[in-house]
Amino acid sequence: MFKRLLQTENDLAGLIMRVLLGIVFFPHGAQKVFGWFGGYGFTGTMSMFTDKMGIPVFFAFLAIMAESLGSVALITGCLTRIAAFGIACVMSVAIVMVHLPNGFFMNWSSSQQGEGFEFHILAIALALALMIRGGGKWSVDIEEVLN
Repeated sequence: MFKRLLQTENDLAGLIMRVLLGIVFFPHGAQKVFGWFGGYGFTGTMSMFTDKMGIPVFFAFLAIMAESLGSVALITGCLTRIAAFGIACVMSVAIVMVHLPNGFFMNWSSSQQGEGFEFHILAIALALALMIRGGGKWSVDIEEVLN
């Protein structure tokens, strides 16, 4: 089973999806862990998730790890399917808990209360594709590396 989890095609599409999704999520993870890019850092993010949003500590921690360690794992292609699953979970919860009331569209014109969920659907789609196909070319997960 573990071998199947790491198995991937040596294709360019997987590389592109994996690296770009990881690059997009790296700043979000860095906000939550280090306070970079205007974030709250680990303590502030945990407090916001647990105290203000009512997320249990364990799940708040997993969400922070999915965006921070998960983004690095995607960029390197290490445990791609697990990292992509984490991103898909975080984005699904974000839609339901935060963005659904704001509608579909992003708030490009500042005409609505908050951001919609169209970005989240794209991130979930990329994550699902990576979960199905694997990390692609130059991934640490490539089966030949394991043998």
